[in-house]
Amino acid sequence: MKSIETKKVKAVNNKTLIVTVDISKRTNVGYCRCPDGTDTKPFKFNNNGQGFNYFWNRITQMKNTYSMEEVVFGFESTGPYGEPIIYFMKKRDVKLIQVNPMHTKRVKELQGNSPNKTDEKDPKVIADIIELGHALTVAIPEGPAAELRRLTQARERAMQRRTSLFNQLQDLEFIIFPEFSQVFKNVKTKSAMFILEHFPAPQDIAKFKPECLTIVLKKVSRGKVGEERVKKLCEAAKTTVGIREGQKSILFEIKETLATIETTERFIAEIEKEIGTHLKNIPYSKFLLSIKGIGEITIGGLVGEVGDFRNFNTIAEILKYAGFDLFEISSGIHKGQRHISKRGRSLMRKILFFVSLNVVRKGGIMHEQYQKHLEGGMLKKKALIAISRKMLGIMFALVRDHSNYIENYVEKEKLKKAA
Repeated sequence: MKSIETKKVKAVNNKTLIVTVDISKRTNVGYCRCPDGTDTKPFKFNNNGQGFNYFWNRITQMKNTYSMEEVVFGFESTGPYGEPIIYFMKKRDVKLIQVNPMHTKRVKELQGNSPNKTDEKDPKVIADIIELGHALTVAIPEGPAAELRRLTQARERAMQRRTSLFNQLQDLEFIIFPEFSQVFKNVKTKSAMFILEHFPAPQDIAKFKPECLTIVLKKVSRGKVGEERVKKLCEAAKTTVGIREGQKSILFEIKETLATIETTERFIAEIEKEIGTHLKNIPYSKFLLSIKGIGEITIGGLVGEVGDFRNFNTIAEILKYAGFDLFEISSGIHKGQRHISKRGRSLMRKILFFVSLNVVRKGGIMHEQYQKHLEGGMLKKKALIAISRKMLGIMFALVRDHSNYIENYVEKEKLKKAA
């Protein structure tokens, strides 16, 4: 795997050919520049094999003509449209670096003092940024790490779809039985889903005696739904203000939504099983899994986002890669507050934030540290972010030192020395 250090790329030397591309869905715009300013006119090529080969031939021709020794390939951080050309170039003898789109937007205004944006202008701006040394090397996971990244992204999309489906289900049920949400606050519970699957219409519930329905729901909920709540549900079903017109069609859609939720949940379960399988092929995963309160899905997601923890040299680098590096805006007598930059992988930050929620619970490994932050006047959200940064640092150290996590390590070391 290529280096993914998130430090700034140093200025190119006099034997480096800068190659950039403005990526789009169908047609890309390429550009080449030598250190002395000699360049090509921006040229278009298609997002297919023929277009990629044409692009590479132009690069090779430029490199040979001007006796360049190395090639730096730069591009803006982009979505799925850029992945084919990135993987194509990765197989060549080039150095891959990416540019923050925000930097492109700011630097392009220096050219002609205009915010004008064109496909021909953007690759030149990207080359300017590379020459200034404001680009970052790109992380491209390989093997099991690449599988983990794809699976984590697929799981995230499936989770979002499932949330959307539950919201849709609540909206549909509200039309025909608005009181339902007053009895069952959370439609995701087994009891609520059982009612919606078997008795979605209020008149179906009204037919039952509360005693009979209580027996069924107690079994489904394992005793969590008692007689009082069932009576409330039956009474609400009898006096509901839900509409009857078009109810049959709404019930038809509720049935389909429930089936889609079931399919989505089955898909999520299969993804999680695959994550566990691929995680076994990550040699250092056992060190990360030794942390109390963190499971395979979380570790799999982080490995997929990072690519390989071993390719980072310092904690500062991996914090910056995640967008957890700190900054402040101060001027004169004004002292600004410190914030995280958020210029990194957003899904990685999300996973680490949920990690922090788990480890700060009572009995969690970071509970005491979290309480100290709060006692010191830190806001809850900032305290959780501080814990997220701490956890990422711990994970980096475990992989670096090939060590399992030891709870209360400092205190135990002091006791050893005292003994």
